[in-house]
Amino acid sequence: MVYIPNSPEDIKAMLEWIGVSKTDDLFDPIPENLRLKKPLNLPSALSEPELVRFLEELAGQNNTCKTNFIGGGIYNHFTPSVVWSLAMRPEFVTAYTPYQAEVAQGTLQIIYEFQTHICRLTGLDVANASLYDGATAVTEAALLAINHTRRNKIVISETVNPLYRDVLKTSIQGVDLQIITVPRANGSTDYGKLNGLLDDQCACLILGQPNFFGYLEDIEQGERAIHDAGGLFINVFDPISLGILKTPAEYNADIAVGEGQSLGIPQNFGGPLLGLFACRKKFVRKIPGRLAARTTDVDGKPGFVLTLQTREQHIRRDKATSNICTNEALCATAATFYMSLMGKHGIPRLAQISTERAHYLADKISQLEGYRVWDERPFFKEFVVETNTAAVQILEFAKAKGFGAGIDLGRFYSEMNNHLLLAVTEMNSFDDCDALVEVLSQINSKENSAQTAVSDGFRK
Repeated sequence: MVYIPNSPEDIKAMLEWIGVSKTDDLFDPIPENLRLKKPLNLPSALSEPELVRFLEELAGQNNTCKTNFIGGGIYNHFTPSVVWSLAMRPEFVTAYTPYQAEVAQGTLQIIYEFQTHICRLTGLDVANASLYDGATAVTEAALLAINHTRRNKIVISETVNPLYRDVLKTSIQGVDLQIITVPRANGSTDYGKLNGLLDDQCACLILGQPNFFGYLEDIEQGERAIHDAGGLFINVFDPISLGILKTPAEYNADIAVGEGQSLGIPQNFGGPLLGLFACRKKFVRKIPGRLAARTTDVDGKPGFVLTLQTREQHIRRDKATSNICTNEALCATAATFYMSLMGKHGIPRLAQISTERAHYLADKISQLEGYRVWDERPFFKEFVVETNTAAVQILEFAKAKGFGAGIDLGRFYSEMNNHLLLAVTEMNSFDDCDALVEVLSQINSKENSAQTAVSDGFRK
């Protein structure tokens, strides 16, 4: 953020221009009893070298993992340095909303190109200008299906990210809508029970490909079932996976939604994120948020505008299809640069590398005593490991060795306290995988039993 100092002469000139005599006059609308009458309780000022040293000492107290196998929706993919060098240029870093096309052509063109990239990735006709994150994208897709079908049931698989399901549940509180959860059978949706849950009041079926556990679903079964029932099929996707997997369009999805953090956005301890949303052309007047379009002006020159904003800020509230208010413009800008740089060859290569290394790690772990990899279904870059030791204890042990060894699935599924979800990307070398396997082997080795190993380091 740029700091612009003002001299006393500058301040005096500005106050005279707006017709007040002193700075305190600007705060007259604030009641006197609410104003601070003493200086803020702040430490003494530091010189710049002192401040840098102080902040470095604070940062040094962070316990960071040198090798990260944590996924679950946010992944450790590599971001070329040029992505944020371009995205942080002053002309892109703005809080200005591009309503006025005559002063926002650059922003509008970036949004238009972002939408184009998402359409090419998913194979669908239309993409919006991004949403908050994958969770809100799932919710908005479900609400579009409700609005389109005039039905009141949302069907979602238990294998969809549990955080997405929580946001969906919270978002429809107080509305006469029903969520039906399709149970899972180990690592995938229980399609045997799906048909019994569908009826003529089901607006949509939401399935992930890959699902939350990283496994590939037989989603053609689900697509046929929901379309036979007259509802819409919503596919939750990982954008990197589309480098080697079928697109949502090839799965005959009506709407595709996902989390775009993998597209050049840091993990950032969980945010900000980037919601992806694409659909068939017939839903274009019902999509949430913004849509940038290319047009021509009165002189025939190309230009960009915001269009089809069916939200309550622009049209009558009772006619609005969504009340979502903004998009993640800066993250979408970074994602646009990322996708432009990676291109149609880079993303498939990333997907291939991640898959190869994930399967390498899974194979190594499956050979360890006390670990069982769920391998009943093909998986992409993420997989589940069942352990003899509580997952939380394994994670603490690995953390002390400098590894983020995945996610404790017991956080989301109460019966899975001894299950880990591990993610592998191009950032994890084969050596990293071997090193993690060595750490895991220490926990369950005969010489150093799991209980002893964990207790030595982490008993309170």
